[in-house]
Amino acid sequence: MANTISVEDVPLNRFHRLLTVRSGGGSFVDGYVLSIIGIAMTAVSPALGLNAFWEGLIAASALIGIFFGGFIGGALTDRLGRRLLYFVGPTLFVVCSLAQYWVQSGEMLFALRFASGMAVGIEYPVATSFLVEFLPKKYRGPCLATLTILWFAGAALAYLSGEAILHFGGPDAWRIALASTSVIGAALLLVRLGTPESPRWLISKGRHAEAEAIIRRVYGEDFSLKNLPVQAESKNLSFMHLLHSGYGKRMAFVTIFWTCSVIPVFAVYAFAPKVLEALHLSGNWASYGSVAITLLFVVGCIIATRLVNSLGRRKLLLQSFLWSGLALLMLGMLRDGPSILILLMFGAYALFIGGAQVLQLVYPNEIFPTEIRACAVGVGTSMSRVGAAIGTYLVPVSLQNIGIGPTMYIAAGITAIGLVFSWFLAPETSARSLDEAASLDDEARPTPVRGEMSKRNSW
Repeated sequence: MANTISVEDVPLNRFHRLLTVRSGGGSFVDGYVLSIIGIAMTAVSPALGLNAFWEGLIAASALIGIFFGGFIGGALTDRLGRRLLYFVGPTLFVVCSLAQYWVQSGEMLFALRFASGMAVGIEYPVATSFLVEFLPKKYRGPCLATLTILWFAGAALAYLSGEAILHFGGPDAWRIALASTSVIGAALLLVRLGTPESPRWLISKGRHAEAEAIIRRVYGEDFSLKNLPVQAESKNLSFMHLLHSGYGKRMAFVTIFWTCSVIPVFAVYAFAPKVLEALHLSGNWASYGSVAITLLFVVGCIIATRLVNSLGRRKLLLQSFLWSGLALLMLGMLRDGPSILILLMFGAYALFIGGAQVLQLVYPNEIFPTEIRACAVGVGTSMSRVGAAIGTYLVPVSLQNIGIGPTMYIAAGITAIGLVFSWFLAPETSARSLDEAASLDDEARPTPVRGEMSKRNSW
């Protein structure tokens, strides 16, 4: 009897779990490489004789690199394939991190951090596209959401290992700290060996025989191209299709919601102690508060990962923006309130923004077709990092010139913009196959409401 099971309806197998580790490892390294500089910077500045200009430029260098890496990585991943680009990021991590051990100037460190940022920018489109094109639909959302949790795990490891290295590593400890990323990068490079090309990408290039061989290898000998949901004929889509027509609207949605969710997060995460100090929290309150807020960011992402299927993408995003925005609004109103209440509002923000955080990698991978999927993720990554860089730069300026109350109101307003655009543009994709979610044919189909959606188990 012929096997009629779709590859999107199969149970999660060993290959899927290994691919999640392979792709999630990229997010882990991203969190590490972007965070380790903050730990090492106190020792880097006097060792290299950096002035304030170079300190700021080096701090922003990775974000600048991500901007270019997202565009380049997305375009090359769609053009050259997922597998080839899958090894570029880890290779750059290893080479650039090792080179930082021998850095002698601010200019050299900037160049190496910029290249590391490009590697991060490349990772987002290639790792997530690879993962989503293999996963069963039931596990797409939870597995993609897990990458955000792994980013925070990498950042936490950078903090712990960086502090330990600086404490025990002697006068050149900062060099060891910056070079330590190479160890994780090398491990990521090794674990990715043996990864096959995406069958969906191969089909989009007309390489059907190769695609079928990989499907049999991953899912079993009784599977073939017939078990892959029918894909629309390739329409030679390119980057320009992200700027107009139906996909232009979707690209606008991804860019706006991603940017509006990331600006306040980067600002709060990067300047938590300074913001808490402006809210009249100092000493142990500020120290413990910063740690608690960081942990609640992780907890919020974990909860959102559990809800991404059962609650649905659209509802999770709207609820996330609504309640996190209200928490920021209350922070502005209660800026002179009791310390415990201020920490509760900050904690509520960190908890509720988790939904929007995890959907940053889910939505762009689901609502664009194979031909331009990686490019869309790359554009979203690049544009959101522009917003993050601007937000991070403006927070200390805003605190100094207009005060903590108006700063929190601005953050709440940015979140409200994300809510409004998401209300009008966010689709529901959790019950659809990857090709149905990416199709423009049912653009006008009403989004299922809670009572109409079939019950789905979360991961």
